Amino acid sequence: MLLRAFVGFLLLTGAAFAKGERAGEFDYYVMSLSWSPNWCALEGDAKGSPQCNADKEHGWVLHGLWPQYHQGWPSFCPTIEPQPPRSLTNTMADIMGTSGLAWYQWKKHGVCSGLSAPAYYDLSRKAFESIMRPPVFRKLDKTIKLPASVVEDAFIKANPSLRRDMITITCRAGHIQEARICLGKDLSPVPCGRDVSRDCSLNDALFEPVD
Repeated sequence: MLLRAFVGFLLLTGAAFAKGERAGEFDYYVMSLSWSPNWCALEGDAKGSPQCNADKEHGWVLHGLWPQYHQGWPSFCPTIEPQPPRSLTNTMADIMGTSGLAWYQWKKHGVCSGLSAPAYYDLSRKAFESIMRPPVFRKLDKTIKLPASVVEDAFIKANPSLRRDMITITCRAGHIQEARICLGKDLSPVPCGRDVSRDCSLNDALFEPVD
């Protein structure tokens, strides 16, 4: 009876045992790049996200840098690292769209990297800058339909170190959603695990232009 009461107290006070895998123990990273105009068309505009303001002109933005196992991934790992202050997450808005996304990515994925928040954000920026985003997509002046494979081809052409087993393109609600690129801990491209390699097979995926 006393044990049950103690467990109930822990749950009520938020002091329950932490869940999640051990921080720093993973095999590689998945860097997820989201095409901002598509995300805005699907949900961002309806939410009034500042990422979708016309003056921002976001194209490919960093959705996240995710520690990954060869099968599966860790999340919400226990960490002794302090939470990032707003002043720090604000510095990531230029490549992530909003400081809120930067904070959430730390909370769910960054804590599993084994790094401090400043180091994780610094690595995320380096990863983002290590991959050339194909400039052709910023030249669109209207919504088009295209095979998802064309997006993959464009990334591979712009980044000769990429092979097809190192990148996957995802779709959502008939739109191109993300380009997910697999990177080693040194940020060099590596083959993706089978659970990551799930290319969108659409031949008529929607692609919105940058406003």
